[in-house]
Amino acid sequence: MSTLSASWTVSVDLKGVIFDIDGVLEFRGQVYPGAIEAVAFLRERGIAVRFLTNSTLKSRASAADKLRRRGFVVEDEEVITASYATAQYLRGLHPRSCWIMLDGEGHSEFDGLPQDEEDPEYVVVGDYRSRFDFDHMNRALRLLLGGATLVGIQSELLDLSAGEAELNVGSWAGMLERAAGVQAIYVGKPSPYVFQLAVESMGLEKYQVLMVGDKTSSDIRGANDFGIRSALVRTGEYEGHESDPSARPDFILDSIMDVPSLFAGATHSR
Repeated sequence: MSTLSASWTVSVDLKGVIFDIDGVLEFRGQVYPGAIEAVAFLRERGIAVRFLTNSTLKSRASAADKLRRRGFVVEDEEVITASYATAQYLRGLHPRSCWIMLDGEGHSEFDGLPQDEEDPEYVVVGDYRSRFDFDHMNRALRLLLGGATLVGIQSELLDLSAGEAELNVGSWAGMLERAAGVQAIYVGKPSPYVFQLAVESMGLEKYQVLMVGDKTSSDIRGANDFGIRSALVRTGEYEGHESDPSARPDFILDSIMDVPSLFAGATHSR
């Protein structure tokens, strides 16, 4: 593990960067100084860029639109939300039916998948907001006891992005796991699947990609488990409630503004 120094640069084989969004590029509605410029710097040098978020409420289109409104140059296809990744995962399974427990634009990612709240093959848990109530949770429990498979869109327990601690998707899915005696399939960070989706979308190999994140429990742990290099930035939820002391970043940076220094000598063409 290395702390960035002014003269340190990564090896020239890195051709892609995956950015976490909340906590790295922005936090609680404010874009970090230098974030827009850092992304532009990498693009100018031919570095492929992806934006990976554990948001379940956002679709990739709505997440990209939000970034564009804040000044970033982003294509919808460069954004991977946990909802998009989960929908892609389910499409690969060709499910008989799904119950998507999710609010917000993220629900649109599941359009075209067969959906059934009465007898689904998969119960899919995202951020269901106020509908995480007695009736809905009990219905999900009974379906799981009856043989349905539980899918968690992501596994994080807490969300601090709004300023106060809120229960995150992993808490609700975990409750159902324990009550039904089942093991959920989790798709978002730190699951290897979502990192594989990001890397494959770049057309690159693992050794060519760097993950930049603020959370050891999802960003760095996921990068470690998938086998790509990672940089931990001391912003956002760094030192938050879900820290993972066993996660090992390759670089520790003070902020997003330090990322261009890693690539100062890079002149890749793709």
